Amino acid sequence: MTTHHPITVVGAGLGGLALARVLHAHGIEAALYDLDASPTARVQGGMLDIHEDSGQQALRAAGLYEEFLTLVHRGGEAVRVLDKDATVVFDEADDGTGGRPEIDRGDLRDLLLGSLPEGTVRWGAKVAGARALGDGRHEVALADGTAFTTDLLVGADGAWSRVRPLVSDARPVYTGVSFVEADLHDAELRHPVSAEVVGGGMLFALGEGRGFLAHRETDGSLHVYAAVESPEEWLDGIDFTDTEAARARVLEHFADWDKSLRALIADADGALVPRRIHALPVGHRWQRVPGVTLLGDAAHLMSPFAGEGANLALLDGAELGLALASHPGDTEAALTAYEEKLFPRSERSATESADQGAALFTADAPQQLAALFTAHHG
Repeated sequence: MTTHHPITVVGAGLGGLALARVLHAHGIEAALYDLDASPTARVQGGMLDIHEDSGQQALRAAGLYEEFLTLVHRGGEAVRVLDKDATVVFDEADDGTGGRPEIDRGDLRDLLLGSLPEGTVRWGAKVAGARALGDGRHEVALADGTAFTTDLLVGADGAWSRVRPLVSDARPVYTGVSFVEADLHDAELRHPVSAEVVGGGMLFALGEGRGFLAHRETDGSLHVYAAVESPEEWLDGIDFTDTEAARARVLEHFADWDKSLRALIADADGALVPRRIHALPVGHRWQRVPGVTLLGDAAHLMSPFAGEGANLALLDGAELGLALASHPGDTEAALTAYEEKLFPRSERSATESADQGAALFTADAPQQLAALFTAHHG
């Protein structure tokens, strides 16, 4: 007998978990399927700044806002902007009055996971595809050969969503920027110069066509992204299994940069991780398809340069949950209400992300960003 779920969420990332939590708070249960073998199968990584008008709203709707506040990184809203010579163009400490508290992504995911009943997430369940059965019902096939049916299918499964093809032919495209990720552990003791350069929160060290983005993590490490405007195949020419050789290849793009900035890659601990930055078309939307919708990166993958991705995923999940709770017995009305707000909101954020991505790697990027921060904090 085929398993049937009234509501299925594919993907137990922040957005899928926020949806499940808000539904649970309203007495509605959902089944989540995730391809990871367990909650600890991979490092969640990175700090997130949670915005007042999106991520924080979602956490309030989920009834988790007060708990969230106990997990934020005190001092993490500090910002520094440097040019390629390590000249400080903007430097602002975290005085506790900012509206975008930082939290470790893993801590936030654990908070959401811990708020759900045991067994809500089916781990190690990789979705291979889905097909419509009519009347809004869908059959979802898993990679292990099993399948299940559902009355409502929500794709919260990220950039390369297996649910998206049910509603849209759009696929992510390369943005022209690639990242190489690195970590410096126990920074104050082992990497004091880098710790001073990054400061207590976020660092932007910018130049034409490249830059370093870095932040201090709650465990005292530094998480670094070397960003390079490059052809999509640039990373293919680097052997990341040979860390020393990979370092040298990345640092070729920063040959005339200050030694203290180059050290963010030169002194990194462990392997370097390549990441191409992809995005869906700005304004991506779809016609209403009965019984299925998307949230988060599956709906509106964008570059990270406005810090909106995780915040929008949280808000999408919360708003979809609230829409379903407020339209009992009428899933289509709930999905219509949700998508009517989703589309313009995500288009605004995707436009901002694309514009900021273009501005970050110009010759005068440090001055532009400093002016933006000054205006925002002024």
